[in-house]
Amino acid sequence: MLLFRWAIMFLLLAAAVLFAFYAGTGQVRFRRMGLIVLKWTLIAAFCFFAVLILERIA
Repeated sequence: MLLFRWAIMFLLLAAAVLFAFYAGTGQVRFRRMGLIVLKWTLIAAFCFFAVLILERIA
């Protein structure tokens, strides 16, 4: 579980860095990559919490 927490935190940090690059340079590719990373981070987080909830139920 600790590995998943670190992975989610790393992905959030990566998305923040990409958005900072977009704000600094104005290049749309950084915003697009940031949104993709953020989307997959949220999917991973939802799966992580779903597993935690299922463990509680079972």
